[in-house]
Amino acid sequence: MHVDRSRANGILTGNTARPNVILSMPMIFDDESRAEMLCYFVVGELVAMARTGDWLKTDHLVELSRIWLHANGAQFEWQERISIARIAAEFAPDVLATIELRTEKTLASLFTDGWRLDYRVPVVCEIHDRCAARLRRM
Repeated sequence: MHVDRSRANGILTGNTARPNVILSMPMIFDDESRAEMLCYFVVGELVAMARTGDWLKTDHLVELSRIWLHANGAQFEWQERISIARIAAEFAPDVLATIELRTEKTLASLFTDGWRLDYRVPVVCEIHDRCAARLRRM
C-alpha cells in the first residue's frame, strides 16, 4: 500500500483542505516519506544549533526519529533511520548557510502545535524540496 502523506494527513502537510485522516495501517517508507523525515531531521538540527550552538547528538537524533515515526505511524529499519540522520547532519549546515533560520523564534514558526512541521509555511516546503532533491542525487 502506497500512502501519499501530502494528501493523507492535513496536519502533517497542510496541503489539503480535508480533515486529518487517521490511517489504520503503518505508512510505507517510500521516497516521499524519506524526504519528509530528512526535512524533519534537518529542521531539528537547525533548532539544536539555534538553541545550543551545536548540532544534535546521537541520542537526540534517536529521539527525534522516534517522535517522527510515532507522529506519522511509520515503521522501518533502524539502518534507514541512521542513514537519513547522517544525511541530515551533513546537509543541515548547507541549509543553514542559504536559509536564514538562526533563531528559536524563526524556527518555531515552522511548526504547528505538537511539533509537526507546517507545510503551509513556504520555507518548510523549500527545505523539503531541497531534501527530496538531495535524496534523488544518491
